[in-house]
Amino acid sequence: MRSTDWRRRFRRRTISLGDAMSSETDQAEGAQKVYSASALPADELARMTDDIVTALKTVYDPEIPADIYELGLIYKVDIEDDRTVKIDMTLTAPGCPVAGEMPGWVQDAVSTVEGVQSVDVAMVFDPPWTPDRMSEEAQFAVGWY
Repeated sequence: MRSTDWRRRFRRRTISLGDAMSSETDQAEGAQKVYSASALPADELARMTDDIVTALKTVYDPEIPADIYELGLIYKVDIEDDRTVKIDMTLTAPGCPVAGEMPGWVQDAVSTVEGVQSVDVAMVFDPPWTPDRMSEEAQFAVGWY
């Protein structure tokens, strides 16, 4: 996965024109990108998406010199119509010493994004994290590339 593929992890909501509400699924390297109808203007949704990724990239795993986004610890980001952001994330290992703290770090970072009303972070371990979820940037940072 390349860092330029970051939008794949977002369940993006966009405006649907006309009477029919349509969904499109794009398969890219085994991941899905889902588009569905939204009350949010498309330009605001795009700005929020970019800003959320930027915020996620400020959170680092203290044991690995790479941010949690590039490490592939963010499994899903859903921007709801009410501007609630729901994030599914994982850890490199279930016994990670910062397991209790990292969701708060993510919530604090994403809460600073303009337009975000609230942030819900869920810790998930299915599927388990593996190093192949890391971007090339993260692999380079840890000396694997």
